[in-house]
Amino acid sequence: MIHKFFTLITIIVSVLTVFCIIFLVIYPPSKWLTGKPGEIPEARIIIPRTINFETGTGENQAERVAREEQLAVKVPLEDGEIMAAVLNEDWDEDQQEEQLVAYRNLHEIDGPIFLTYIGYDSKIRGFRRLWSAPTAASRPGTISLYSQDLIGDRSVCVLLSGMNSQGEHTLTIFRKTPENERAGREADIPLWTKIAELRIDGSISVRETERTQAYQLGIARGASFPILAYGRDYDSANIMDQIEITYVYNPANGLYEQSGITRVPGNQIEQRRVQELLGNSRVFEEFITGLWYYVTPQGTIDSRQYIYFDPLSREIIFYADETQQIFSWQASSATRYGIYINSQNISVTTLRRFIDIELESLDSLRVKVVEDVRLRFGVNTSWDGSYRKAGPQENQNASGEQKDPYIDALYDSSIGKISFFPDGNYELAFGGTVRSGKYIFFRIGGKEILELRSLEQRSVDQRSTEGLSGMSGANGASEAQGTGTRETYLVQYPADLADENRSGKTMTLIRVRVGARGIQETHEGSITLTLSE
Repeated sequence: MIHKFFTLITIIVSVLTVFCIIFLVIYPPSKWLTGKPGEIPEARIIIPRTINFETGTGENQAERVAREEQLAVKVPLEDGEIMAAVLNEDWDEDQQEEQLVAYRNLHEIDGPIFLTYIGYDSKIRGFRRLWSAPTAASRPGTISLYSQDLIGDRSVCVLLSGMNSQGEHTLTIFRKTPENERAGREADIPLWTKIAELRIDGSISVRETERTQAYQLGIARGASFPILAYGRDYDSANIMDQIEITYVYNPANGLYEQSGITRVPGNQIEQRRVQELLGNSRVFEEFITGLWYYVTPQGTIDSRQYIYFDPLSREIIFYADETQQIFSWQASSATRYGIYINSQNISVTTLRRFIDIELESLDSLRVKVVEDVRLRFGVNTSWDGSYRKAGPQENQNASGEQKDPYIDALYDSSIGKISFFPDGNYELAFGGTVRSGKYIFFRIGGKEILELRSLEQRSVDQRSTEGLSGMSGANGASEAQGTGTRETYLVQYPADLADENRSGKTMTLIRVRVGARGIQETHEGSITLTLSE
């Protein structure tokens, strides 16, 4: 009886094994995965969500997908290679999008950033690396990669700018070799040819000039753009004196060559103060904190265009044409004349902006902005130029009306007692606590706006111990930690009071949000401030 039982069990196990084998043959494990039969899912690049601190929301699904597609590399990098930037474009006009990928090797700490070209190979019916070359840059966080018709003959040039380990600005330019130049000589002529590689301890910029209508219509060549490099004038005792080196394209050898040197005298600034500011990114960040107005070519202050630097909240605000753009302050790198900032738009996370800031005087800066996405976002404005520190003198308009962004007053309100200090700090005392931070009054489209940026919150006991003086000035600001919050209010005054003076006894604050769509109310309750007697 027992023997028959084991025989039956053996037969059942054998039959089940046969059925399992047949099932695996008909339905292999590859079909269990999603997608087409036999297709192995590609690894995805996981990118941290960018939080909009004003709304508390992250970027939407479309932005995340666009960003992932922009950063996805078509061919896996080698061991130890880390991507720094990606440029996608159909350079061959074959309906296949090629890639230029900037990467660095982790095994070489001070090694150069490399650029590799990934194209479609019809022989293998897939993408592969077709060309690679080193560049002059070595700091990944400073890399800007974009293409441009630099020469004017409609050939593709790719520009990679950044900084090296010596703190110098670099620019490496490659030109895609035309097919007629490579015909029959593919082994001798590379896909991309280096036409310029510059290094300097100042700044480098491409001077884009307007091209003729014939060029725009595609019936004639355009003028090539010159390259300007600014560096220290070592023959001068003044640290601020510079030399301007001009490079122009030579069609005979296909290279950019130096064509001239011009001395650019700088302002005479107290040398000890200059040495304190330059070479230290943290100190320079503290120096540029606040509002800077654009200086027109005629030398006048344009209060309709400004840049607001907020190192504590790690934000930079660009305002022009009644549109405000907010960029997240990613990183700073010290240069000989100032700092080089890498920033990212908080609304369009695929848009990065590189800001080269140089000290012009103790109350003025020279700014050069480069966007790695070659488009105008919201505002058709050039941010390059000189900027003057906001202050009483600069904030007077032609009629003499005061435009000072700061006041000195104490107000009572439903949210507590709020003190505005003339150095741009404020304190809000309510319910036994004191909230402190920065504030600024500014105008958008004829309307006055107040922005409060909280830095820290303390008890009243702490306030009485440290005193009000500890909260104002550079020392108080530097001691405040954390990113804080930003609150924006529309300021309204009684009908019989000129709003520019801010000298009345009351003002009403209405919570708003300022963005590309202008000023939008959040429909929260208004706050009335009454001047304390």
